[in-house]
Amino acid sequence: MSQLRDLVAAELRQPVDPKVRALAEAIAARHGDSSRAVLFYGSCLREHRFDGLMLDFYLIVSDYRAAYGRGWLAAANRLFPPNVFPFEHDGLTAKYAVLSEADFHRLNGPETRNVSVWARFAQPSRLVWAADAAAEGRAIAAIARAAPTLLSAALAVLPNDQPPLDLWRAAFALTYSAELRAEKQSRSGSVVDADPERYHRFTAPALAAARAEGRRCQASWRRRRIEGKALSVIRLAKASATFAGGVDYIAWKINRHAGTAIRIKPWQRRWPLLAAVMLVPRLLRSRAIR
Repeated sequence: MSQLRDLVAAELRQPVDPKVRALAEAIAARHGDSSRAVLFYGSCLREHRFDGLMLDFYLIVSDYRAAYGRGWLAAANRLFPPNVFPFEHDGLTAKYAVLSEADFHRLNGPETRNVSVWARFAQPSRLVWAADAAAEGRAIAAIARAAPTLLSAALAVLPNDQPPLDLWRAAFALTYSAELRAEKQSRSGSVVDADPERYHRFTAPALAAARAEGRRCQASWRRRRIEGKALSVIRLAKASATFAGGVDYIAWKINRHAGTAIRIKPWQRRWPLLAAVMLVPRLLRSRAIR
């Protein structure tokens, strides 16, 4: 596990654009002393220009009550994590998801059937801001759980003798099938193809860590798909409430990834929660999301 942790720590500490760092610091400041770490992830990691893009972050907090005070946001984040919010700073546009340190650790491990967090953090990310050394250490430890969880879950249903890159591609394809996704089916493979050497480096340590901890990810992928897509609908509806202009963002993201031309009507902006839920059957029928 120490070899994998070292790989994760080195990757997380790689430098980012100063504007990205400033944006992460502003996100952390928004939630005050509850903020513990800010992680930058997603396709924008590979970009050098951010014009017209929405950057993706995770904000890790000490706990939800400290992050929000009293009110429904803390309860919503605890019951159906994460909450997602839009953010703008110094000309950059972003969205950030909020998880507590405890939930971030749990959702990167095999004790959760939902793929959302461990599938994302089995991919590259950057620790852009941390409150202190303890917060940095907890983030590294949580993320070091993600790749072993992914591979262990995938190998429960995939051939165990695949070449490393084929294994990663097939593993990510499984996770994409367990969420509502606007991306094309080839996207899961392009994640690996963007940095094949990285996945070669991670394969042996991730498999060794899975074996060392005796990980068992035996939940059926059929169950993961049913639960994951249901949770995706709930999160979509929740995002329409936590996001100013959330239903417009949902349409923008689907249009960008799926090549559709969804137009949001005025009544849908007035009733974003209803609009988000009503969009789902239409999008499934048209295969704009899967």
